[in-house]
Amino acid sequence: MKLFCGNANPNLALAIAKSIGIELGKCTVSPFPDGETFVKIEENVRGADVFVVQPTSPPTNQNLMELFIMIDALRRASANRITAVMPFYGYARQDRKDQPRVPITAKLTANLLVAAGAHRVLTMDLHAQQIQGFFDIPVDHLYAAPALFSYIQGKQIPNLVVVSPDVGGLKMAHSYSQVLGAGLAIVAKQRKSPTEVDTITVIGDITGRNILLVDDMTETAGTLCTAAAMMKKMGAEQVFACVSHAILNEFAIDRLRKSAIDELITTDSVLRPAFEGVKITTVSVAALLGEAIKRIHMNSSVTSLFEYKGTPAV
Repeated sequence: MKLFCGNANPNLALAIAKSIGIELGKCTVSPFPDGETFVKIEENVRGADVFVVQPTSPPTNQNLMELFIMIDALRRASANRITAVMPFYGYARQDRKDQPRVPITAKLTANLLVAAGAHRVLTMDLHAQQIQGFFDIPVDHLYAAPALFSYIQGKQIPNLVVVSPDVGGLKMAHSYSQVLGAGLAIVAKQRKSPTEVDTITVIGDITGRNILLVDDMTETAGTLCTAAAMMKKMGAEQVFACVSHAILNEFAIDRLRKSAIDELITTDSVLRPAFEGVKITTVSVAALLGEAIKRIHMNSSVTSLFEYKGTPAV
């Protein structure tokens, strides 16, 4: 077994390698002066079971091309099996035609991964579960919830209500409420634009309660901040937000600084610089991904990784 990574999240790749007990493979991934990507695998991979850690977070197109080129280099170097380890799967929100003459880019990305030479994909908390069906190769879809549950339970938040910021996240919110022994509420929302959200109403009792907003990802933090403001307005005490993938830009950070969110809890699935003025807690998923990689290599079941202390995480 060999583990390689591109430039998307080398810290996570190093942590995964440490959890498995192997060295990170040596490779060169660098840009040419004209912006094209050069890749060279610096060690023998003939007949090896190879895993490439590369979340396709921003810069999405650059990280995707690095992944495609690395897979192609490994295939041409006679690797026996190549698994694309994508803790965050970019373009996942473009999973259907919701308006005329638009692409289904999540499916295109799946096709390109297979064309590059990937034999299987390991990913985490897809924005839409049906994306697994876009592939004609095996997909192992993990959930960050077990790692996040441990941290949240350790906080021992009293009078907790888990809130889904939209109807689509109800299943995830229900799982959190079951494991944490908390209440459940839903925010009905209407999106004005990709960066603006109008919140309509809250279904559930949140007055005098502590709130945990859960979602699979946030980029502009519009949904979370709008929902948190409504929670406070309706009499909630503390508001925590928990997302698997926090892809935060300066616009989102500015929103979070001014928001009613007391703490944002997320994972290290994507590389993120340190931001001042916002309390962000990062829970590592390296051990979870490392265990999945070991089981895939040994052709063992990964089903138990979907559970937290015997309770399904989804």
